[in-house]
Amino acid sequence: MERHQVAVYVGALAAGGLVGRAAPAAGPWLEHAINPVLAALLYVTFLQVPAADLARSLRAGRFLAAALVVNFAVVPLVVAAMFGFLPGDQAVRLGVLLVLLTPCVDYVIVFSGLAGGDNRRLLAATPLLLLVQMILLPGFLFVFMGPGLAEVVDARPFVEAFLTLIVVPLALAWLTQAWAARRPAGRRAADAAGTAMVPLMAATLATVVASQVPELGGDLAAVARVVPFYVAFLVVMAFAGLGVARLFRLDVPAGRAIVFTGATRNSLVVLPLALALPDTLAVAAVVVVAQTLVEVIGMVVYIRAVPRLLPTPATGPRSRST
Repeated sequence: MERHQVAVYVGALAAGGLVGRAAPAAGPWLEHAINPVLAALLYVTFLQVPAADLARSLRAGRFLAAALVVNFAVVPLVVAAMFGFLPGDQAVRLGVLLVLLTPCVDYVIVFSGLAGGDNRRLLAATPLLLLVQMILLPGFLFVFMGPGLAEVVDARPFVEAFLTLIVVPLALAWLTQAWAARRPAGRRAADAAGTAMVPLMAATLATVVASQVPELGGDLAAVARVVPFYVAFLVVMAFAGLGVARLFRLDVPAGRAIVFTGATRNSLVVLPLALALPDTLAVAAVVVVAQTLVEVIGMVVYIRAVPRLLPTPATGPRSRST
């Protein structure tokens, strides 16, 4: 499955789309299943990151600075450049801003690791990224949309996501590591959990797509208008992230992680914010859902594309020049 993981993920996306179209009534149930499946996936991911390595990653000052720059300086500039071309509908613009201005703090760690990115440093950066986006999002909305809409930001979804998707899986992973260090049964359990990475990723992708496809409903026109912007964002941020990685002189794994954190957005966390908006702004939630679907497909492409964009240097002996 690891050798053919991209094909597995594409199949999961297709299966999720078929389920979402064939059984739209299952959408709400599947939506409730997203966080448990994602938490299980992150637990398996964290299980592969020793606690000592994470502690060392906290001291990676250049990486943390690069993550802040790409997410809170470069991304707002990219969004500002495309903002004037967005549809004039206020709800559509709000949905795009909510999702593009907030960096992902959950499955980005998994996707980055699959592409050879330094998921230890990225994991260490998640609390900082979450805190900064909570502080800056109202200000960003004020700048782009005016004072009336900055008040839509509620800290609860961010806090709940941090606890359920980061703190709890990480604590369970560390407990499992401690058990594996002391007992053969713990080692067997840790090894068995490690083999579940690809199936859990496939389950996560299928669940996200199957739960969100029915939400598109009759708002396909709004979705069609924003999809090109989401695709363009992924393309631009691949090269923007590469530029930031080179600016901070990061090694290849850290550079790949910076590309991923700049491109992936916090759609699963900001969706509750969009769902809580007044009926006049209800289409914002559909716009957020559309970004989720585009990004999931984009991440499957990124897994293959980013290692080519940032290849591992050759380690063999250098040929002598003549």
